[in-house]
Order: sequence, then C-alpha cells, then structure tokens
Amino acid sequence: MENEQARIMEVLELALQMETDGREFYTKAGQKGSKLTRDLFERLARDEEVHYRRFEQIYEAIKAERSWPDIKLESDQGKGLKSLFAQATSELGKEIKVEGSELEALKVAMDMETKSYDLYHRRSGETSSPIERRFYQTLAGEERGHYLALSDAHEYLSDPAGWFTKTEHWSLDGA
Repeated sequence: MENEQARIMEVLELALQMETDGREFYTKAGQKGSKLTRDLFERLARDEEVHYRRFEQIYEAIKAERSWPDIKLESDQGKGLKSLFAQATSELGKEIKVEGSELEALKVAMDMETKSYDLYHRRSGETSSPIERRFYQTLAGEERGHYLALSDAHEYLSDPAGWFTKTEHWSLDGA
C-alpha cells in the first residue's frame, strides 16, 4: 500500500509539472502567429489550467485523507476546439502565410500532448482504483483531442489547399 501511495503522489507531482509547463508554453506561444494558433494556444492554456486545478485538488485530498477523491470530470469532448478550428479556417481560407516558428511551436505542442496522453493512459492501466482509472482515462482522452487539434492545425498551416482538399473530400474523377 505504501508503494502504491508513493506512486500516486509521484504521478500527481509529475502531472502538476507537465500541466504547468504546458500552460506556460501555450501562453507564450499564443502571443504570436496566425489567428488560428493564437486562439488554439489560448484555449489549450485554459484547458491546462483546468487540468492543473483538478490535479492540485486531488493531490491535496490524498495528502490529507490518503485516498483518491471522487472528482466529477466534465469534458466537452473537444467540441470547443473543433468549433474554434472551423471558425478560424473559414476566416483564413486557403491562402495563408506561416512562419517556420509557428509550425515548430505546433510540433513542440504535439509532443507535449503526446507525453501527457502517454502518462495518463499508462496510469489508467496501472491503478486498481476505478475512480482513479476513470479520471486518467478522461484526461487521456482530452489530451488526445488536444493532439488532434494541434495536428490538424499543423497540417492546415503547412498546406492549406491540400488540407481543404482532404477535409472537403474534393477529387478529380476525370469526367
């Protein structure tokens, strides 16, 4: 039991640091670039803050009670990110100029989200607590949604015309 308690605290401390690092990165990265990346990074910074507060609440509860609290998670299933992306792409269209630093920031962000997903997914499989498992599965799903939004933004900004072709399912049928 002591080893499990130590592992829980270790994962929570790592998660708190990852969420802090993510929020700081997104806040800084969101100060420049296209409207799409600015809005996307701003939204992700807010999401990381929400995640941080959840972890902090759990961390304090475990320190005080030594048991995992039953935290209710509310997730919009990525709907906010999808609508943000849809609005930005309709405003920006197929002709957009992007600097390499913006694409690099998206790649760094994708890597961060992958690491968060991996940690939460792995921990959901390690724990015997159904409450803890459900919490980590929900967070892993949110991090996966973040990754997909970042990946979509990267693809769009790298090749807007190609992105529209793929997304709108345009094709040449020879007729």
